[in-house]
Amino acid sequence: MKKPVTLLVIALIGAIASVPAFADGVVYNNTVVGTSYETSSIGIVATLNAVADSFTLLQDATVTGAMFGLWVAPGYQATSVTWAITSEPFAGTTLGSGKADVTNSIYVNTMPLGEFSSADVDQVFIALPNLALAAGPTYYLEVDGVTSNDLDSIGAYWDESDGKSTVYQELFFGGTGNVFGPSSASQTFQILGEQENVTPEPSSFLLLGSGLAGLAGLIKRKLTA
Repeated sequence: MKKPVTLLVIALIGAIASVPAFADGVVYNNTVVGTSYETSSIGIVATLNAVADSFTLLQDATVTGAMFGLWVAPGYQATSVTWAITSEPFAGTTLGSGKADVTNSIYVNTMPLGEFSSADVDQVFIALPNLALAAGPTYYLEVDGVTSNDLDSIGAYWDESDGKSTVYQELFFGGTGNVFGPSSASQTFQILGEQENVTPEPSSFLLLGSGLAGLAGLIKRKLTA
């Protein structure tokens, strides 16, 4: 009887291995295939305005980073970004914040801005400090300061994707912030991290079921032989 037991253990290990427990990568996606990096954007001037885009996780996750698209003057790049993740746009609880070096940005393309000007679109990555965020609540990725190696530039622009997120903008007049929104003209960004308690894909259940069904038949033949 030892041989069927050995086969049972091997088959169970293979079946369980086909069901994922964790998934790394994008935990929220506000890019739209084929329309990201459109010919529109929203300004982020270092001390005059801020932008907040909403996101909601489908699974609890440890958030480790973010990607978004920035427009800057041609031939230049953003050097730092001031960010925050909050429970309300420009209010509520601040779950994490900081100033990130973004000199590792990746050039994507150049967009025309009228007849005589243009802007470079860069893909920017920032690291987040392993924030444990729950599924369900709405969070906000805020960007309220961008510096550039273009000494003549007063800021940058956050690329628009018109994804499922909503966007708020805070403009400062005379030292007072005025919040506008929500708007559906949201920006290009992804929240990166590791999901927990991921529901197995249907294909994983199919593999598991097929493996167990075959195992049952094998054991039956061994016992009746």
